[in-house]
This record gives sequence, structure tokens and C-alpha cells, in this order.
Amino acid sequence: MTVPDLTVAERARLKGATVAHYDFVWRGLRRLGVSPNDISDATQEVFAVLASKIGNVAQGAEKSYLFQTVTRVAANYRRRRTRLSAESGEGDLDVHPDPQPTPESLADMSGRLRMLDALLASLPDELRAVVILCELESMTLAEVAAMLDIPQGTVASRLRRARALLTAAISKSRNDEP
Repeated sequence: MTVPDLTVAERARLKGATVAHYDFVWRGLRRLGVSPNDISDATQEVFAVLASKIGNVAQGAEKSYLFQTVTRVAANYRRRRTRLSAESGEGDLDVHPDPQPTPESLADMSGRLRMLDALLASLPDELRAVVILCELESMTLAEVAAMLDIPQGTVASRLRRARALLTAAISKSRNDEP
């Protein structure tokens, strides 16, 4: 993707958005299922899209635009990974590298993060986006509604459904343990 010539003001806006929202984009991509091996490329792709469209993004709406782009880029990476694993005949590839030998507490945290990633991956995209923004990014229902351009009631109902699905999945996993 080539980046068009940007004005000085557009360059400043792009730099400001990158500095302010880089971690938000990275976490969003990670929680939406982009593998650790692809996360840097996907993050760069999101900001390249913003750079190419910065003139069309309303001032102050950069974070919302970035999250919409994050959801599309993450979906593309998940589709690509699924297609590549099907073509190679290897089935689902483990997207988490084996943890290095670490202290017990870090191993426990790593296991919990893998479990969270698996639980989030089991949710439909529209529910996953709401959970990530409300629960992991600590955004209000109103902020999420504005960001996703959906009514606040829809955000609330999606969050309730997602919580119910996550609770059921956690209960099932606890019952399946020996």
C-alpha cells in the first residue's frame, strides 16, 4: 500500500494518532485473534490504512476509525491463517509459542492469557469487539456505541450475550477438568 503525499497537518495528525493509539491497536489486533507472529505487520497495516485515509477521517474520530480498521485487518489475518493452514494440511496452527521456562506465577499468567484468547476467539466478531472495548479497554457503553456506530442498547445487549457465553464456556471448562 502506498501512502499518498500528506500535508504537514495530516502528517502531524497521523503522528499524533500513532503515538496515542499504537498500544490500543496492538491490543485490539491481538485480542481479535491475530497471531503473535503477524501482530507487527498487522499493526503497520492498520496505520497504513489510516495514513491513506487521514484526510477523510473526522478530526477527533481517529480512535474509532482505527478500531473499525483493526476489526477488518484482524478478520483478514484470521481468514489468511485458516486458508494457509488448510492448504498446508496441518490443521489449526498453535498461535501461541511454547512459553520459555519461567517462574510459576508467570506460567500461570501465560496459561490464563491463552485461556482468555481462546474464549475471546470463540465469540462472534460483533460480540468480541464489544467485550474487548468494554471489559479490556474499560470504555463506557456510550463510547463503544459511538466507536462502533451502533445504538447504546445494542452494545448493552451484545455485552450481556457475550458475558453469558463466556460464563458458560468457563463453567464448561471447569467441569471438564479432572
